Parts: sequence; C-alpha cells; structure tokens
Amino acid sequence: MVKYNPQKIEKKWQGKWYNSNIFKAQDFSKKKKFYALVEFPYPSGDGLHVGHCRSYTALDIISRKKRMEGFNVLYPMGWDAFGLPAENYAIKMGIQPSITTKKNTANYKKQMQRLGYSFDWNREINTTDPKYYQWTQWIFLKLFEKGLAYKEKMAINWCPKDKIGLANEEVIAGKCERCGIQVQKKEKEQWLIKITKYADRLIKDLDSVDYPERVKIQQKEWIGKSEGAEIEFILNNFKKTIKVFTTRPDTIFGCTFLVLAPEHSIIEKVKNSILNWQEVEQYIIKTKDKSDLQRQENQNDKTGVELKGVKAVNPADKKEIPIFIADYIMINYGTGAIMAVPADDKRDEEFAKKFNLPIVRDYQRAGFEDFGKKTVQYKLRDWIFSRQHYWGEPIPMVFCQVCNWVPVPEKDLPVQLPKVKKYQPTDTGESPLAVMEKWVNVKCPNCGGVAQRETDTMPNWAGSNWYFLRYTDPKNSKKLSDEKKLQYWMPVDWYNGGMEHTTLHLLYSRFIFKFLYDIGAVPKSLGFEPYKKRTSHGIVLGQGGVKMSKSLGNVVNPDNVIKQYGADTLRVYEMFMGPFEQMIPWDEKGIIGARRFIEKVYTVCLKGDFSKPNSTLDIQINKTIKKVGEDIELMKFNTAISSLMILVNSFFEEKELLTKENIKSLLLILSPFAPHLAEELWERIGFKGLCSNQKWPQYNTTLIKEEKVLLIVQINGKVRDKVEIMADKNQKEVEEIILQTPKIKNLIGSISIKKIIFVPNKLINVVL
Repeated sequence: MVKYNPQKIEKKWQGKWYNSNIFKAQDFSKKKKFYALVEFPYPSGDGLHVGHCRSYTALDIISRKKRMEGFNVLYPMGWDAFGLPAENYAIKMGIQPSITTKKNTANYKKQMQRLGYSFDWNREINTTDPKYYQWTQWIFLKLFEKGLAYKEKMAINWCPKDKIGLANEEVIAGKCERCGIQVQKKEKEQWLIKITKYADRLIKDLDSVDYPERVKIQQKEWIGKSEGAEIEFILNNFKKTIKVFTTRPDTIFGCTFLVLAPEHSIIEKVKNSILNWQEVEQYIIKTKDKSDLQRQENQNDKTGVELKGVKAVNPADKKEIPIFIADYIMINYGTGAIMAVPADDKRDEEFAKKFNLPIVRDYQRAGFEDFGKKTVQYKLRDWIFSRQHYWGEPIPMVFCQVCNWVPVPEKDLPVQLPKVKKYQPTDTGESPLAVMEKWVNVKCPNCGGVAQRETDTMPNWAGSNWYFLRYTDPKNSKKLSDEKKLQYWMPVDWYNGGMEHTTLHLLYSRFIFKFLYDIGAVPKSLGFEPYKKRTSHGIVLGQGGVKMSKSLGNVVNPDNVIKQYGADTLRVYEMFMGPFEQMIPWDEKGIIGARRFIEKVYTVCLKGDFSKPNSTLDIQINKTIKKVGEDIELMKFNTAISSLMILVNSFFEEKELLTKENIKSLLLILSPFAPHLAEELWERIGFKGLCSNQKWPQYNTTLIKEEKVLLIVQINGKVRDKVEIMADKNQKEVEEIILQTPKIKNLIGSISIKKIIFVPNKLINVVL
C-alpha cells in the first residue's frame, strides 16, 4: 500500500477544487440559501496564524456540511486591508502600503487555499479597491446628509506612538489596543458619527437574534442605558443652569453639593466670578494629562477643587450648595455633572468627608416629582471617525470659507487616495495628505470658490461596517449591492468572529445596517439586523498556556504545520484541541495525535475486505452519523472528532468484516473535517464523483435506539445512585422503579417528597 503523503494528496485536490466552480454560490438558486460568514482579516506581513485557522476551519466544516445537505451556500472571503496594522507594517518595512498590502493579501490567499477552505473566490473583495471604497464613501455622505456625521473640536484619545486619534472602543485599560502604549488626551477637530441616535434600537433588537448571552450582555453594558431624571440647578447670581442626570431623583433633598467634570462648559462661562481661578485652572491642566482609566481608577484618593464664589441652588429646599470639579467625573458620561448625596452614596460620602461638606442623614423622600424630568441616558458616545493617517479611505468632504463643510458630489466618487512619497504619521498630528497641495486645493462643489479637501482618513472599521453586503454583489458599479441579491442572500445565517470585536466591529456594523435600512439602501423585508446568528471562538494560546507573541517566539505558523503534518491534520487538530468557545493552548503532542488518526483512516479504508456484506457495524455507524451531524450544528467539533475516532478504532477491530458502505459512510461524515483525505480515498475506492458533492448521509432511527441507559439518581441535587433501566421510559414508570430500589427507599425514609425533576434517559432528582 502507498504511504500516506498529504503534500501530494492535498495539492492534487486543491487544484481540482479551485480550478472548478464547486464552491461557487449561485444567485437566485431554487435551493435554500445558507450564508456563512467569518470576519475577514487585515493582511499583515506575518501571514495567517493558527488562531485564524480555528475560526475559518469551523465555518468551513459547517459550510461543507450544508452543501452536502442541499443548501446553496455562500461562504466568501476578502481583505480588510486599510488601516493602522497595514500602515505600521509598511512603515516598518520601508515600503509603500499599497505594495505591501498587495503582497500580503496574495500570501494570505495562498495560505487559505493550502488549508482547503471552500471559499467562493469569485466574490473576493478588498477594502482598498476604489470600486469598493466608493461605496464606503457613499455611506459617509448619506450619514452627513441625514445629520449623523458632524465635525467637532473635542478631547480625544491620542496614541503618542502611532500618532493617531482613537475611538473609546479602541482603548483597552487606558492603552492603545494596537501598540499597548498609554493613551493621552489631546484636543482636536474630529469627524464623529451619531451612533448614539441608534442606542435604544441597538439594545432592543438584540432580542431578535441568536447571539451568545455573553455577547448580548457586553453590548448592552457598553451602550449603558440608564433610566432616570434630568434636574436643573440654578447658579446663584447667574442666568445659567447646570443639568444633572440621576437615576435616583428621590434623593434630591439629600443633595449637599455638585461635582462637575473639569471639562464642563459652564466653567469657562463663569470663570470671571471664580475667586480661586488660578487653582481651578491648574487642576484642569493637570487632569488633561490623565487618561479616562487613570481618572476612574484613583477612587481611593479623591481630589477636587471648589469653584469659590459660585454656588448652585438645590431646587428642592432652595439652599445654596457648593460646586466642585473633580477628575473622577467624566464629561462623556451623563451630563458631566452629578448631584452629590453623601448619605446614600459611598463615593459622595468619601468626597464630603475629605472636604468637610455636610452629610444629611434623615431627609425627605417625597415630592421629588416636582423637580425630576424623566429621561434616558447612555454610556455610549458618538463614534470618532477621523484618523490622522495616510492609509485609509479619504473622507469625501471639502471645506469652504463661505459654505463651511460641503460633501463631494456622488458622481465624483470615489475620492481616490493619492500616491505620496511620505506616508509616515506626522509629529504635528495632521495626516500626511495635508502637505499635498494639488490634491488638497479644489473648487467648492457648492459655490465654486476656493476650498480644501478633508485630509483625515477613515478608521480601520469603516470598510468592515458593510462588507457582508458587498459579498452578495461584489462587482456592482451602480450601487453597493443589487436589491434582489440582497433580498435573496441576506441576512447572514451564521457569523463567527472574535469576542474582542463585540464592542467594535459587531456594534458598528449593526448600526450601519440599521442606518442603510432606514434610508432604503437595503430591502425593508430584511428586518433590522444583519446577522441571524453570531458565535465566537476562543483564542489559541502558545505552548504552556501563554499568549502567542513574536517577542516570546512562540507564534505557530500554519505553513510550517502543513509542511510537516498536512492541512487535514491541522484542521482536525484545531477542532479537536478543546471546546470551540474556550481559550486553548497549542500542544505539539496533540498535533501528532491528530496525524496518527488521519493515518489510521487512510490505512483502514485501503485495507478493508469488501467481498462480504456484513451489518456488524451498522448500529455504531448510524449513531456516529447522528452524533457528528448534531455536534457540527452545536459547534462541538471536539466531540464530533472523538466519535469519528471511536468509529475508526472499531473499523480496525472489525476490518475483516468492513463493507464498502461502511467506508462510504465514514468518508462522507469525515469530509468536512479532512476534505483532502476524504476525496483521495473516495476516488481510490472507486466511488463516483467528488465526495464534497455527495449527499450528507441520513441515519436509521430504528438502529440508533438505545436498549438500556444508565440513569443518574439524585436526592436534593446530590448523586446517590446510578440505575440501569430500559431506554425511553416515561417519568411515571421511572419513578416507580427508582422509589422502590432499597438504597433510595432507605435514604428517603418517611420524609415527604416536594417534587421530582426528570430528564429522560439521563437523570432523575428527588427533591425532599
């Protein structure tokens, strides 16, 4: 027998697959559609890592099974190639981003094809293609047209290393999510998108989708909806008020002082009346050097300064109360001001004690309705959309001294990113595009006067907000996608991605889809949500459970694994290494075990004696078909492979009795996991056509019925016995058996039974 040679086998079948249209999705097929989606990668110079493979392999298994079940499957792939990662790599290499990106995407594609992924490469997209980002720019223009895109000077998160402004979602524990450097605060004019206008819908519509509960909770907490009241405090001797949001308006009679964020706009308006202005100004300057995280972390050491000479009036009891500024109050949350009730709030109590402020313990809690105006607040902030970098989509706006900000006419899209000699970020905080006078200076589309293009570019997330729509019609030059194709393919049936994108891409793309729905750019019949189902995978850690990183030298390159063990071995190991949703460390012993399994399949299938019909293995085969099929749908890939391993071991034990039908069934259910091996054996044994094109096998229900099961018996939730009974007995029958067994009868004695919980064929719990 010829020895198993994965390199030869895999190259052969990849050639046959990718030179045909076997994985091509058919628009408007009469088959039921299934749209499977994985997050498209930004193509870094390091290529794919084994973490990517985990997600792609999982959805590839699901997609292959769905095709075999008769679905018209769309499983596309593309490149999120604009943004900071690609630019940083280009800077490091000293090569233009356009050149490095093209090279990197070609390498990624080659790696994906080496793994045998069944992507429909006819629908490949790239966010850096002007034919693609024309529509990213069009979406921005529509946001501006509807009043949802605006420019404002504000304190932003500034990364001193990458020299770029960051959205709140891109700051993790006070540091830049990309480089890990401590973020600073910097005032700058920025384009913002009013995602806050959709906050309530982004929460409410989560009820209509199949997402893991942890994803829903994370999104809801990030949006941070709070129902309460807005109360106005009049400033004494001023015709001005301070608005305070509180979830406890009933505590207003206990309010003895106000605390404002140092950035609060009222401070500048009354500064001439602040007697200690120099002290206040110094505190404000000092606060600017702190990140939001630092300000929130220093809760034990309360700092603040009173605005001496300025008082507020408590509208409940008409008493004058002092006003402080303190860095633990954030301008972005609520109204940037709180009414302090030290008797009911520990934080307020600590502040009051430090500054010797009154604490009213026993106060009136009725009549607060006269001052409370009901309102809803959100923790979510508008999305900062400007980036002071070169490698991104140009923002299609021009500034005119007469007309202010004017959109580029739709007929002039795309505004193409020009080629530059210097693409590195600048020390001034401006984009490298700012020095390109010929590109910057244009005529105002409105009045024809002198105007300048916006030189900031869009963020990493701009192109990924709607890419799933473009896959349905990737070559359309008239609109972002044809309505009929959207109607056929959308929504996405199953979307898998990382938990780290829950408050970034997942939130942003849900918002953009709702906006496109509102303006009629997607059919109304699709509903408000782009994804029916979302799942998330656990990351692959390095050997020993530490994070993979280049500095530790423990990054596993899939190319090396494929070269040594084969793509099918890598696919099987990635799915077998542990529960899909959990973080799992890479284990070299595990990859060797997966290779041995593959070799065992190869050996047993080619050694079988198919001369005599035999039904010895029929029951186990049918059970395995059922188990593997169900486990794939539940993403329990590790237990599915375990079942396949058990079956193959049985084949070895009964190899003299194997039939051709036995082998056929094995290859069909193995095919999504190890497709190259399945195709090779399918052909060698003499089956017709491609294994990938066959129907998924149906199991025989009469053969999988268990005759006996081992039932766990609990009393008050504790396991007390295990009893073997006939399968499929109803609760009454099981109760009669269990309650008469000597052990259980003795344990219960004369104690009365409150209720009995019964899980058929598995468990019975007697609650006393």
